[in-house]
Amino acid sequence: MSGIAKTPEPPYYAVIFTSERTAGDNGYSAMGDRMVGLASAQPGFLGVESVRDEQGVGITVSYWASLEAIAHWKQHAVHQAAQKLGKAEWYQRFGLRVCKVERDQFFEM
Repeated sequence: MSGIAKTPEPPYYAVIFTSERTAGDNGYSAMGDRMVGLASAQPGFLGVESVRDEQGVGITVSYWASLEAIAHWKQHAVHQAAQKLGKAEWYQRFGLRVCKVERDQFFEM
């Protein structure tokens, strides 16, 4: 996951997942890659951007065409299993925000 996601003209939705990790990988990286692959195959998925700092605080923003697409992803069985593992092993705490993107602007050299 690198770079700026290429999203369509607004409106669309952003799901912002902010987390503080526990120590060690414990399968986290592999599951993260799997989640991106599965999400990418979901109808309505538009892209993802993700960063994590040295202290373990991360922000992942996924972009979606509709609230319905977000709801379907939330119910995906493998995604639900990953959520349970996240609560049990990978995160000290996390927050989730869902936003409607009404305007965007980009710059590129």
